[in-house]
Amino acid sequence: MVEPASSDNLPALELDRLIACHECDLLLRKPLTSAGEKVECPRCGYELYTHRSQVVRRSLALVITALLLYLPANFLPIMQLNLLGQVTEDTVWSGVLGLYSSGMQSIAVVVFLCSMAMPLLKLLCQFAVLLSIRLDIGRSYGLLLYRIYHHMREWGMLEVYLMGILVAIVKLVDLADLSIGLGLFCFIALLLVQVWLEVTMSPHQIWEALSGEDKHACD
Repeated sequence: MVEPASSDNLPALELDRLIACHECDLLLRKPLTSAGEKVECPRCGYELYTHRSQVVRRSLALVITALLLYLPANFLPIMQLNLLGQVTEDTVWSGVLGLYSSGMQSIAVVVFLCSMAMPLLKLLCQFAVLLSIRLDIGRSYGLLLYRIYHHMREWGMLEVYLMGILVAIVKLVDLADLSIGLGLFCFIALLLVQVWLEVTMSPHQIWEALSGEDKHACD
C-alpha cells in the first residue's frame, strides 16, 4: 500500500515531524505508517521511504554474515594460475602486496583502502550502530558512527574490484591453466550481502531509532 505524504497545515507542525522530498524539495508532514507501506511525495511521486519490519534484527544478521565472509574473501585464493609449471595463488591481500612491492605504492594504498579497509570500517560502523539500537546503549555514539558511515559509503568499491578480477580472469584463461578459488565465491557473496544490507538497513528507520523516535524499530 502506498501512503501519500501530506503538505497541509505545515506551520502548526513540529519540526521533527517534517520531511523534505529529495526530488522536488516539497516540505511534507511525516505520515504514520505500518510495516510494508511506502511513502510517496504527492507532488512528484518520488518514493520517500518504505517502512520495513524487523529492520535491526535482519540488518544485524546480514552484518554478522558479511563480517564472517570478510576474512575468506580477502585472504583465500581468488584464482590459481599454472603458467609453464609455475603455480601461483592470488588473493586480494597478495594483490595489494604485489602492487606495493612492484613500485606502485600509491595504487596499492588506494586498492587497500577501497577493497579492504573501507568495507571493513563500514561493516564495523553498521554493527556498532545496530548494537546501540538493539541494546539501547550509547545511542549518541551510534548517531556519530552512522554519520561517519554515510561519509564512507562512496569509498567502498568492492564491485569495481570484482569487475577487475573478472576482466583479469577472461584475459588469463587463454594464456595459462587457470582455476577459480574459494576466495572469489566468498568475495561475490560478501558483495551480495552488502548490497542486501544496504537495501534492508532503511536509513529513515535507523535515524528514527537512534534519535528515539521509533520505539518499534526492533520489532
